[in-house]
Amino acid sequence: MNRINLICLGVKDLARSLAFYKNIGFNTYEKDDSPPIVFFDNQGSKLELYPIEELAKDINEKNPPKLITGGFYGITLACNMKSEVEVDLLIKLVEKHGGIITKRPEKVFWGGYSGYFQDLDGYYWEVAYSSGWKFDENDMLIIE
Repeated sequence: MNRINLICLGVKDLARSLAFYKNIGFNTYEKDDSPPIVFFDNQGSKLELYPIEELAKDINEKNPPKLITGGFYGITLACNMKSEVEVDLLIKLVEKHGGIITKRPEKVFWGGYSGYFQDLDGYYWEVAYSSGWKFDENDMLIIE
């Protein structure tokens, strides 16, 4: 098991989250504005949005995990860019469409340029760049 094919985010308002992710550049074949589930195609994986209550029931219908609101869950998602300008542009786009910027992009201790935002459901995303990064022909980050 050496892959992640799908990352599912449980969301409170699927239609609103669908619009947010489309507005910041995620691609989907979904035409409906309020589908029961949505998948975004990414290079190397898919991002799924699914109603959070239904996700909890899918994990355990008789005893679904308790939903936690607010706080930090110990996980971040990341979008690695090819320049500082791309980082800044994505952060501006996120802010324009209702995301919360939790850390403005800045030079960071590991030598790169990085910032963070929260999506409409509070999931943390890092947007980062490093001059030492390389990408393959599918735009997947190469980490050696």
